[in-house]
Amino acid sequence: MNTVIVKYNAGNIQSVLYALERIGQQAVVTDDPGLIYGADKVIFPGVGEASTAMEYLKGRGLDALLRELKQPVLGICLGMQLMCSYSEENDTTCLGIFEEKVKKFLGEGENGEKLKVPQIGWNNIYDLKTPLFEGLGENSFCYFVHGYYAAPGKHTIATTRYGQPYSSGLHRDNFYGVQFHPEKSAAVGERILKNFLENI
Repeated sequence: MNTVIVKYNAGNIQSVLYALERIGQQAVVTDDPGLIYGADKVIFPGVGEASTAMEYLKGRGLDALLRELKQPVLGICLGMQLMCSYSEENDTTCLGIFEEKVKKFLGEGENGEKLKVPQIGWNNIYDLKTPLFEGLGENSFCYFVHGYYAAPGKHTIATTRYGQPYSSGLHRDNFYGVQFHPEKSAAVGERILKNFLENI
């Protein structure tokens, strides 16, 4: 199987490579459109800021390429947010694969509780749908680092609560996204990566 990790100016690519190696999988890190288009599976990770990431993608024509892909694509953290329609982070128009909008955590929850922003640490995922989460129990714990979140919507396949419920997983057609970091989420994250590469 030919798996590609999209290379762009966003961090955490190396940790995704290591996580794949731990489950016996190899991947090529590239921004070459031909290699991305021809891959069996595409992983679109990211840690960073939405507007500069989108500028980088547009400058290399990768924004249009990503929208056209027909093979399974998995966006991670910022990668998932960039697959949404819009981000409040520097007023950024994103790829529009998912209709959900990305909003900033305001530091206060629905019930007035104070929230640390960004959310850093372990939190649970629930209302799990699609084979991406096969073999995982409701309320499994994953590792999050983010100050922005995708609102719940019709593409939501996993939910997490931090002050209010939000989308920790999204799915539309061949596109999947997770807000947490599977590469840092121990056995749960490894199972999700295996599910993506073997069951989708």
